[in-house]
Amino acid sequence: MKARRVLFGSAALGLVGLAKVYGLTVRGALTLDSGIGRRVRPLGPIEIRIAADPDTVFDIIAAPYLSKTPHAMETKLRVVERGTDMVLAEHFTDVGRGQTAITVETVRFERPHTISFRLVRGPVPQVTETFDLRPDEGGTAFIYTGEMGADFWALGSWWADQVAVKWEKTVEASVASVKEEAERQAIKPVRPTKATKTKPKRS
Repeated sequence: MKARRVLFGSAALGLVGLAKVYGLTVRGALTLDSGIGRRVRPLGPIEIRIAADPDTVFDIIAAPYLSKTPHAMETKLRVVERGTDMVLAEHFTDVGRGQTAITVETVRFERPHTISFRLVRGPVPQVTETFDLRPDEGGTAFIYTGEMGADFWALGSWWADQVAVKWEKTVEASVASVKEEAERQAIKPVRPTKATKTKPKRS
């Protein structure tokens, strides 16, 4: 009887421990980075056309990182260290059940066409991403691609698949916001200049 209680108690403690590890991993507070049995899967591609020139799109993406982060974005982004063309930034993502995932990434800006992300700390040990901006009939062809890796063979593949679903949805929402703002700026009305009246010449 006592042995059963010890067994059940140990199992309960083990489940509690696993739950804590899971919670920490989901939030990005614990990264399991052993390099053993790493499996890598693609992210994207996500392709959209934006009715604004690449410079405008690039500036809208870069501004919160390279300039002062707007107050409205402080719950989603915090720049830890800022350089002229690269930053170290924390991203905050609602993953449900009252939990917020925190990822730390380097973000490199190569004007005018490429923005690259590399994960430093998060729910998986490896993520690289690229935003590619190309001119397209007066607008911009936006292409998102990336890779995500996790350890421990099939278990890592399963975990990366779970994370990737939320990850790609977050990227899609972010890109939709960039598209909306870029196109809003592209169609700003130009204020008409006042026509100057010409006085008739005296004969």
